[in-house]
Amino acid sequence: MRISLSTGTLFTFPLGKVMRIAREAGFDGVELIINQDFQKVNCRKLIEELAEILPINSIHAPFMPLDGWGGPIDSLERCVELAAGAGIPLVNFHPPSWMGFEIGFWRWLYRVMDFQKEVGRETVIVTLENMPWVGTRFRVNPHILSSTEKLIEFIQERNLYMTFDTTHMGSGKANFINDFYQCYNSGRIRNIHFSDYGHGREHLIPGHGILPLTRFLNHLRSTDYADTLTLELSPEEFPRDERIIVESLREILQYLRRETSLV
Repeated sequence: MRISLSTGTLFTFPLGKVMRIAREAGFDGVELIINQDFQKVNCRKLIEELAEILPINSIHAPFMPLDGWGGPIDSLERCVELAAGAGIPLVNFHPPSWMGFEIGFWRWLYRVMDFQKEVGRETVIVTLENMPWVGTRFRVNPHILSSTEKLIEFIQERNLYMTFDTTHMGSGKANFINDFYQCYNSGRIRNIHFSDYGHGREHLIPGHGILPLTRFLNHLRSTDYADTLTLELSPEEFPRDERIIVESLREILQYLRRETSLV
């Protein structure tokens, strides 16, 4: 199993520094979130420069508008093209938001019959991420396919793979282990976003929330999961001191390796 660090974990730093921090902490690679740094630049060259520091195990398609990237469909297709050119095996994206009235994106999603063939071009693994429940008094999931059963049915029918996000699933069901097994048994999980959730806050350091994350990792070990586990935390979880950040990430990485090791 490869363990990545999402570059979103430290998005307040330049991408080059994030890569160097991840390398120093001992991660196998990163999940590269396409953000504002990819506006009005040679994206292929930037990715090549970053990959010289540490391997890029996956790309996360942009989830906000970026100059020159078009809408979510164009952005996803461009990410796949960049990944294929750089030998990056996986691209992850968010489903359309019904609350955001992403009707065109929604219709496109349902027109695709085979995502690996039509979008991934049979060279890049394309994954869809489960999304969080939000709100304090009335909790809703503002994205389509919020039901675990409907999500599994969709990805199986459309040859689409999945990025399973623990904090997103845990925001709706604190005891999410059964939902994980439903997704795992579908055979479609290729990436896992790992973080804690609690008190309305997402992407917390393990132990800072309420999710049974150690139990989850132990279950993950029993499945012989052999794809990517991506640590995806909020930058607010860390101080600005780079030395402390590296030490904290190294400690979390040791925890992840210990709880998923078969030794």
